[in-house]
Amino acid sequence: MKKILFFLSFLLLNTLLVFAQPNKVTADKIVGIIGNKIVLKSDITDRLLDMQRQGAEIPENGQCLVFQDLMGTKTLVLQAEKDSLPVTDEEVETDIDNRIRTYINQFGGKNELEKVAGKTIYQLKEDMRDPIKDQKLAAAMRNKIVDAVRITPTEVRNYFVKIPTDSLPYYESEVEIGQLIVFPKASRDAEEYCKEQLNEYKAAIESGKKDFKQAAAQYSDEPGAKERFGQMEINRNQKDIDPTFLSKCFTLKEGQISNPFKSKFGYHIIQLVSRNGEDVVVRHIIKIPQVTTIELKEGLDKLDSVRAKLIAGTIDFGTAINKYSDDDNSKFTAGMMQGPGGTFLTIDQLDKDIIPILKTLKPGAYSQPQAFTDPSGKQGVRIIYLKTQTAPHRENLRDDYNKIAQRALEEKKENAIEAWFNKKLSSYYIMIDPEFKDCDALKPWVDVANKRAGK
Repeated sequence: MKKILFFLSFLLLNTLLVFAQPNKVTADKIVGIIGNKIVLKSDITDRLLDMQRQGAEIPENGQCLVFQDLMGTKTLVLQAEKDSLPVTDEEVETDIDNRIRTYINQFGGKNELEKVAGKTIYQLKEDMRDPIKDQKLAAAMRNKIVDAVRITPTEVRNYFVKIPTDSLPYYESEVEIGQLIVFPKASRDAEEYCKEQLNEYKAAIESGKKDFKQAAAQYSDEPGAKERFGQMEINRNQKDIDPTFLSKCFTLKEGQISNPFKSKFGYHIIQLVSRNGEDVVVRHIIKIPQVTTIELKEGLDKLDSVRAKLIAGTIDFGTAINKYSDDDNSKFTAGMMQGPGGTFLTIDQLDKDIIPILKTLKPGAYSQPQAFTDPSGKQGVRIIYLKTQTAPHRENLRDDYNKIAQRALEEKKENAIEAWFNKKLSSYYIMIDPEFKDCDALKPWVDVANKRAGK
């Protein structure tokens, strides 16, 4: 059950984009039933085809795993409905919109997505609605099952000592690093110069002397805008877009170019390419006012005084982040950098400009303020905080307790879920098509079905 549930989570997150099957001629049939929920043979084949299109590796028993995944989801959904767990239509619609935007970016545009999928955006949303609602209900039920599961130090130790020594992972040197960032304000002259440049680009584009796409690739100061020829696909309800930029997108007519305006990222002009209800396609050119050595020196002096307070212990790093940092993302992480595994990062996951700074620091130390340029091209000043650093080592309880405890907790949760399934399955009517009766992954369902049939 544990391996199956891991596979289930991958499927739910990655295979909700349903492609058209124009050449499909095989008659569909019901291959599984639990309670009043059914699984069709096409549900399994479509899921596998979608996984292949997205580059996922399909295991030999892929059909069995997908089938078990669908049965597991429907079992959780049945109980969630019985327990009246709340999942609103608004939550589902928000998730659908977010996924559609992700797919649009993945496939390079709305038209390309519709072409590849063989369906309109409206049809894709309709296809996704029930699976996403089921996903949310299943997740809510799963969370309810494991909500009270906790792990004790004794359980962590017992979990760890059962792991064979030669199976313990080997960790390269890892660090926990924070950064306090300040973006010095550019002078008024620098800001005016950006607006003058944008007005020149606008005039040249409107006169036909320049093409907006090529101008965006040539003149934008942000690398991503250059690579995309300035194009963006935006929904009115997006929360990750600067409000001023978002508002401007919906005030233009198709083909119209805005006057220069300021967002928190710099100065822009926008051209509306198309609009469809709450969705727009725009192109933009961004100019970032450049700070001079004078403004950078002011930023360095400011952080130098903050560093003195940190060293003296009159302020802690998290408080300094909240009080002085100009990086919005830092506010949510107390300034600590995040990687796939949390706050612990290997050297190869770090910005190459940070690595030389690390060589001058010991754990608990703060670097001298240094100027840098962020990925968007914006100049700033930062202090690097080295919280911890480990030497290369074999996993052990002293250095890696939190990682071990997290794994032990996840195992305990999966055991709780497995026990829940074993208890609940017998209370539902279950049918598994004979074609799948030999699937080990489906054994709990097959056993219950056979028992009810007197086999």
